[in-house]
Amino acid sequence: MAKRSSLSIRIVEGKNLPAKDITGSSDPYCIVKVDNEPIIRTATVWKTLCPFWGEEYQVHLPPTFHAVAFYIMDEDALSRDDVIGKVCLTRDTLASHPKGFSGWAHLTEVDPDEEVQGEIHLQLEVVPGPRARRLRCSVLEARDLAPKDRNGASDPFVRVRYNGRTQETSIVKKSCYPRWNETFEFELEERATEALCVEAWDWDLVSRNDFLGKVVVNVQGLRVAQQEEGWFRLQPDQSKSRRDKGNLGSLQLEVRLRDEMVLPSGCYQPLVQLLCHEVKLGAQGPGQLIPLIEETTSTECRQDVATNLLKLFLGQGLAKDFLDLLFQLELRRTSEANTLFRSNSLASKSMESFLKVAGMRYLHSIVGPIIDKVFEEKKYVELDPSKVEVKDVGCSGLHRPQTEAEVLEQSAQTLRAHLGALLSALSRSVRACPAVVRATFRQLFRRVRERFPGAQHENVPFIAVTSFLCLRFFSPAIMSPKLFHLRERHADARTSRTLLLLAKAVQNVGNMDTPASRAKEAWMEPLQPTVRQGVAQLKDFITKLVDIEEREELDLQRTLSLQAPPVKEGPLFIHRTKGKGPLTSSSFKKLHFSLTTEALSFAKTPSSKKSAFIRLANIRAAEKVEEKSFGSSHVMQVIYTDDVGRPQTTYLQCKCMNELNQWLSALRKVSINNSGLLGSYHPGIFRGDKWSCCHQRDRTDRGCDKTRSRVTLQEWNDPLDHDLEAQLIYRHLLGVEPALREKLREPSRDTEAGAEPTGPDQAPEDPLAQLLQVLQDLREAHSCSSSPTSPPPSEPTRLLELQT
Repeated sequence: MAKRSSLSIRIVEGKNLPAKDITGSSDPYCIVKVDNEPIIRTATVWKTLCPFWGEEYQVHLPPTFHAVAFYIMDEDALSRDDVIGKVCLTRDTLASHPKGFSGWAHLTEVDPDEEVQGEIHLQLEVVPGPRARRLRCSVLEARDLAPKDRNGASDPFVRVRYNGRTQETSIVKKSCYPRWNETFEFELEERATEALCVEAWDWDLVSRNDFLGKVVVNVQGLRVAQQEEGWFRLQPDQSKSRRDKGNLGSLQLEVRLRDEMVLPSGCYQPLVQLLCHEVKLGAQGPGQLIPLIEETTSTECRQDVATNLLKLFLGQGLAKDFLDLLFQLELRRTSEANTLFRSNSLASKSMESFLKVAGMRYLHSIVGPIIDKVFEEKKYVELDPSKVEVKDVGCSGLHRPQTEAEVLEQSAQTLRAHLGALLSALSRSVRACPAVVRATFRQLFRRVRERFPGAQHENVPFIAVTSFLCLRFFSPAIMSPKLFHLRERHADARTSRTLLLLAKAVQNVGNMDTPASRAKEAWMEPLQPTVRQGVAQLKDFITKLVDIEEREELDLQRTLSLQAPPVKEGPLFIHRTKGKGPLTSSSFKKLHFSLTTEALSFAKTPSSKKSAFIRLANIRAAEKVEEKSFGSSHVMQVIYTDDVGRPQTTYLQCKCMNELNQWLSALRKVSINNSGLLGSYHPGIFRGDKWSCCHQRDRTDRGCDKTRSRVTLQEWNDPLDHDLEAQLIYRHLLGVEPALREKLREPSRDTEAGAEPTGPDQAPEDPLAQLLQVLQDLREAHSCSSSPTSPPPSEPTRLLELQT
């Protein structure tokens, strides 16, 4: 049993931000930190005070996290980026919003005395003295302190205050992981109510010392406990009154915290088997449970339910059968062919999730080159005469501005070239399409043709396929390439318009060039020859795509199963360490790395032969490296054992924060079940004769910081977590259980099938009654598993309360 926590984050937009540039504008972006650990950076939106991002992320993290903060920054090319303001949401705040925090939040000033991080290791005890008892405070070490100096570190010391007396430790130079091992004693006043205050500071020679955080201990509780030792989280100094810096603007956010207690796999087997049995019977017609789940699921949570069900059946090898069942449900209640799959039904949402999970790599291979070309050309493209701006185009000849007709003609030529290249790439990609995607489209094509036979509905099966492939997959990816990981940055206004027009053209092709689609925007007429040709190409492509038999499908799946698919791949810089000499940032080499479920390998180029580098089973940790080690904050380390069991470390440099966190997430997820995972590590490097982080001289010394193997970003190609998906489905069904029980009591249901079991050993035959019984069993399993782990009221650690 394990508790899993996750954050669903959507950074929508900002408004009324202050101008940070001399032009009267700003170049804002957002950094997301969980407990002061940067995990997400949005794209920069240039020259605006009201940026729109619309970026969504799913973060898995340990249940012990405290807060998530959103920092709005202004990007500067020549100087350090400016901090505009921040929004901080504590775990308690998020927990008080079960449906998630959603809305506008005012940005607040970033106060250096509140920007603290890290923990300090203290040993506190009450000891006898010659005249009275004494309070002994041993300051042992600290970890993950905030770097306050330009060298990426701090010069920390600790100040201990109690009952009017102050004592200080020595200063540890250039370290965020200092070790002091110093002890201080104070006379313990029996009637005194003053707390013990332990403050961490960064020493500065010229300017004033920087505050690093503090711990305030309730001495009255310590009198009872007599002795306490542990790691204490450093708290900010909130004694100062906040200065009013004026209006810093607002940020619109959607953040939802989800805590799930995941039971052992065996507990979910009855639920999984019941749902799988329902899907396997789908060939005989839609059963009872899936229609009831769809009927009782609200619109706002339909996408989550569809994704969870899809991943559950994908792990059971039943994704195609599950989607086929949903196709039958949709077709059974659809009478007009032109409304088929146009609503946000469970079938539509499940198919969207399926294409993202199973077809994202295919999408990248088809759409990626076209998107890259649009971004590189940056041409001005416009077909709507009412929006043409000749001044944006420049001159086509010497001292002669272009006319509106010339602009429209060149724009049409550009779009025809992009659309033609996209359709040609699609036509050649039948064999590249994943077998499970082809088989699913085959089922969809057959079901629709059976439901709408006749010559008047000749195009309906093709439109059913394109409604998902073009309208819900290709077109959204073209309009928002960053959201589909096709680009790292958002498009500027000119490129966005080109992408929008291209997406409209793809939609017209996907609609089979119907009169209704042509009538909407008559100014798209210059593209009609290419659109008509594209319709013929698309129909030919779909005909070949769905022409896949069971034997061919199995052969393709068997071939793919023998090849370990890449979980993550791309160029990285590898730092090599040789001997005991100094390790510098110049000792790196650019290589193309590929991570599979078997090993981390590399090659000189993407097409070169790969060499196995680190076996997946040998990975012990994947963590960040502190900035001062290489002069970069985008370096990670992979700690592993070689073939003879010796510990080794490889340092890999990424190009940005997002790439760093994506690689760390991928490495952590594929190695999460490895034996011998480390609980601590060194965030620095062993330079010369000591660790750069904690200055310890023993190379085999235990790590000075804790590993963060549970902090990961969710990606479309994540390994399936069957137990978590089953738990999420159980949680949803628990919420709609009253509606399900009402359905069971409806008189229209067959009384024999819906009858409850008459004896204790008799199982209900009705699938809905069986489902309700499974929910009851899971509820009892959760109750039994949670009761032994609840802490007793007299737990000693509660005696040391942090005072605010």
